[in-house]
Amino acid sequence: MFITLEGIEGCGKTVQARLLADHLCEQGLPVLLTREPGGTEIGDQIRQVLHDTANTAMLPSAEILLYSAARAQIVGQVIRPALAAGQIVVSDRYADSTLAYQGYGRCLDLADLRYITQFATGGLRPDVTFLIDLDVAVGLGRKHAAFRAQRDELNRMDRQSLEFYERVRSGYLAMSRAEPDRWLMVDGDRGIETIQADIRRLLAARMGGPARS
Repeated sequence: MFITLEGIEGCGKTVQARLLADHLCEQGLPVLLTREPGGTEIGDQIRQVLHDTANTAMLPSAEILLYSAARAQIVGQVIRPALAAGQIVVSDRYADSTLAYQGYGRCLDLADLRYITQFATGGLRPDVTFLIDLDVAVGLGRKHAAFRAQRDELNRMDRQSLEFYERVRSGYLAMSRAEPDRWLMVDGDRGIETIQADIRRLLAARMGGPARS
């Protein structure tokens, strides 16, 4: 099973992905936790380029191709082998981030992005995608508070306009409405434990078993 978590900056998806992976491991299930961009040696190098705040001249077309290169590497090197071995893969972001950020956010052509993504992933799609939805202002407030407390960085993608992130959130909501069988929405404006309980309950229902704490 391939599970992804998506959402805007500050929604808490990275923490939730880790907690979910830990929970599944505690149930005796084979789990691999990964992230995008990165997750491989090559992907981590690309991540540095994408997140470097000095790269202000990066074109949206270059951005999408770099994200897709990192994605192609992790799909071929990590995700597909893990799925073939019977593992559950939990990923902090995946291809839907490209449609949300470079498609809706940067206003690049969605059909072009889907074609590039199809090539990079070989058509691999998640079985379940959790959208941790949160008001943009709240998410950015969390992100900047974590940066001020030196608990987090502010990378190049964290320094876009408010309007950009509003378009990203709208994109996520549009994608979740268009594909309700895959997307499961969770309210991100609550405590970590409450959000995680919702994720576990929704996933247990999807997997056909009772929720376990």
